Amino acid sequence: MADPRVEKLARLLVDYSLAVRPGEKVLIRGNSSSLPLVAATSRSVLAAGGHPFLLWEEEVFAEYLLREGSDEQIQFLHEPHLLLYESYDCLMSLAASENTRTLSGVDPARQRLLLQARSPLTETYLRRSAAGTLRWIVSRFPTPAYAQDADMSLRDYEDFVYQACRVDRDDPVAEWRAFEERQARLVATLAGRDRVEVRGPNAELTFSIAGRTFRNSCGHRNMPDGEIFTGPVESSMNGWIRFTYPAIYQGREVEGIELRFVDGQVVEATAAKNGAYLEEILATDAGARFVGEFAIGTNEGIQRFTRSILFDEKIGGTIHLALGASYPETGGQNRSAVHWDMICDMQDGGQIFVDGERFYDSGRFLVDGPSGDPPSRHGN
Repeated sequence: MADPRVEKLARLLVDYSLAVRPGEKVLIRGNSSSLPLVAATSRSVLAAGGHPFLLWEEEVFAEYLLREGSDEQIQFLHEPHLLLYESYDCLMSLAASENTRTLSGVDPARQRLLLQARSPLTETYLRRSAAGTLRWIVSRFPTPAYAQDADMSLRDYEDFVYQACRVDRDDPVAEWRAFEERQARLVATLAGRDRVEVRGPNAELTFSIAGRTFRNSCGHRNMPDGEIFTGPVESSMNGWIRFTYPAIYQGREVEGIELRFVDGQVVEATAAKNGAYLEEILATDAGARFVGEFAIGTNEGIQRFTRSILFDEKIGGTIHLALGASYPETGGQNRSAVHWDMICDMQDGGQIFVDGERFYDSGRFLVDGPSGDPPSRHGN
């Protein structure tokens, strides 16, 4: 029997996240593991009067390319792929995995080649997104592989996913619109500010947000969602941070990352596990050593680490930095083939000061925001 929450999620993605209009072209990226959600979403696009086009991306195809392809083949960018990113109105990525470690045995240097080759796609959707000519959303269909990564049964993981997306509620669209309004108040308090200080047992950072914009991430780009984010002034970050959760990128898990910044650039990077891979990614290009994003997680419906960045970066009571590419709509100017989010718990006395005023303390905003209740403790 089909899970009715899948249909509700599909309608939420089409009607709220993307707000598909009649005649619009919608690119849907999916694979056989996400087929139930792809099918439901395609029908919802049709119901909205749009034109769905499916781009099939099986995990095994990337593995074949990286293991068996030549450097020239890995770096080849197919013209239709770029054309889709250049010309479609909406881009929907519906991820699902049968094995989240499929690429863990691939040479990182070959993965770096692929990242560099695909950078025109990333640059295109970031540019068009900032210009308002492309709307995009990323979501995920629950699979046994994701459930295992989260140390949960599939049934419990499905409940977790649909609760985080609020499709277990009677009116998910109304829920997300209310969430959007509450976060708008947080963003408004940060407009026109300059100096940010992050203090606590895991970080001592200072950076500038002068001329930059905080964005209200409330279900229009990620589902589930729940963060406010900006792009720090590129040369401004100084200090150090220890990321309390494993950082996962391209199927590899790096634990115990500590970074030290001088004038915006990572000058020292260590890790308790897979440090060589961390250095490999930092060497991808010049922008990979700079921070493209600073964000605060706000989704209190996500209360545990799952090894999935789509969920984990939204954990209430955390912050995250992303090394690499900025989102241009924040005013960020960093360019890179990399965008690697790394998460730090703030509930153990972490504080954020903005222009000398305390804005956030131990996982709680000191202004009105998504929740009036203190965040609960999150398990690892």
